[in-house]
Amino acid sequence: MEVCGALWAAGGRVDLATPRTYMNRSGYSARCLSERNGYAPENILVVYDEVHLPLGRLRLRGRGSPGGHRGMESIIENLRTTAVPRLRLGIAADEAGQADGRAGGREAVLSDFVLAPFAAGEVEAAERMVARAADCVLSWVDRGVDITMNEYNG
Repeated sequence: MEVCGALWAAGGRVDLATPRTYMNRSGYSARCLSERNGYAPENILVVYDEVHLPLGRLRLRGRGSPGGHRGMESIIENLRTTAVPRLRLGIAADEAGQADGRAGGREAVLSDFVLAPFAAGEVEAAERMVARAADCVLSWVDRGVDITMNEYNG
């Protein structure tokens, strides 16, 4: 895991880190980050895209199952707890949370969809989502998961 930057929030210093592994093996990076820096799993916020949420929707949780996401599954396995906060960013092409559109239909390979650029009509919504996600992260640092979930989920 590469710590690629830091910022200060009211809650203190926030390290921004990017795994240097494949998504499905990101748990190893999270464990290294936790062990090397002494971060408890509940103080590591995992931010990732979610094909089962409509484009633009945010979903913050303080704990839970991986929900079919292989990267989150790896993180839970390596940190040995489901108490890992996560912020999911919806990237599905329609309001029903279906990943059809950018990749050419439901039969398209999921990885092709996830790695494809946003369509011209989706870029503005994606940019707004990223800005809201950044605000959500800062809120999580400053005010905790419960207050932030109430403000940003839905």
